[in-house]
Amino acid sequence: MPMIDADGCLLNVQVEGRDGGPTLMLSNSLGCTLQMWEPQMRALTQVFRVIRYDRRGHGKSGVPPGPYSMERFGRDVLAILDDLNIEKTHWCGLSMGGMVGQWLGTNAPERFGKLILANTACYYPDPTNWLNRIKAVKEGGIAAVADTVIAGWLTADFREHEPQIAANMKAMLLASPVQGYLACCEALSTLDQRALLPQIKSPTLVIAGRQDMATPVSAAEMIRSGIPGASMTLLDAAHISNIEQSHAFTDAVVGFLTQR
Repeated sequence: MPMIDADGCLLNVQVEGRDGGPTLMLSNSLGCTLQMWEPQMRALTQVFRVIRYDRRGHGKSGVPPGPYSMERFGRDVLAILDDLNIEKTHWCGLSMGGMVGQWLGTNAPERFGKLILANTACYYPDPTNWLNRIKAVKEGGIAAVADTVIAGWLTADFREHEPQIAANMKAMLLASPVQGYLACCEALSTLDQRALLPQIKSPTLVIAGRQDMATPVSAAEMIRSGIPGASMTLLDAAHISNIEQSHAFTDAVVGFLTQR
């Protein structure tokens, strides 16, 4: 697990999979570490050289003081690629990872092949929910919002039938450094990347969850309609669709990235 320096912040990076094959970079949701991609790794590493990393403020990466921004997150990604001597990669980002992918697809198009933007948004018209979450976490820590977040991440049916997976996801969330989590929430509270979408030229797949309340199908449709030629896949899942519908998610990713 190399630690890569991006503007003074050490980033935890993991590289696995097929040497000499095409490269795929995975980017996590808020409150998640690179472990969130475990359901996909067996299949993906048979086809790709896979790069996973912990976003600044998360996991084993550094937690520098805020403010953070999509540009800062994007430049962290470029620092990782530069350090690994990777000229070009495919991208799959979920939630915040999809938002970072929008910035990268616009600002560093030569570094990316195909883009997958899953369970994500380009714009929050009302910051109230984020401001309320920031207030709650400042007062009571991540535990104050954990149950609400998990209820948004995974449907009630999935949580009932897969309690251990739900418990593992909650533990991952609770382990997030509070200051890093808050700085990411603050970046999300001002998100507006609508103007970026028409500039994205990479082949793009948008993945949405039918039961996703955090980034609903309407948010996915806004992205799909804004990016020239983008396609969309709907999964029967809430927000963390790669966990809830792991096989369907993996099939969608591999199918899109390997089609000619």
